[in-house]
Amino acid sequence: QVQLVESGGGLVQAGDSLRLSCAVSGRTFSTYNMGWFRQVPGKEREFAAAISRLGAALTIYADSMKGRFTISRDDAKNTVYLQMNSLKPEDTAVYYCAADTGPITGLRNLNNYDYWGQGTQVTVSS
Repeated sequence: QVQLVESGGGLVQAGDSLRLSCAVSGRTFSTYNMGWFRQVPGKEREFAAAISRLGAALTIYADSMKGRFTISRDDAKNTVYLQMNSLKPEDTAVYYCAADTGPITGLRNLNNYDYWGQGTQVTVSS
């Protein structure tokens, strides 16, 4: 069974930065497309960023995060990262990482992901 464990969340002020990490168990991490999603209570989980498998040729971002967030992966460490800069109060949410074992299509769609972490809280104060 694949396990994903997020870390790096916390309370910061507007304009600050945070880097989230997601450690993935197993020996086939390099074959997974990886995504970050976020969720606010009472709202649907929304796409934040994704990175394709095998060499990270493709990265995509939600429009509201483009230019501020950067997704990356280290296949040697079985870890995916989300660097978040210029944080805003509206970025406050629980952030989840997810693994997609399928083709490199539909990375914005949470229903395409097979494994999920437990989430890490990010709170941005104004």
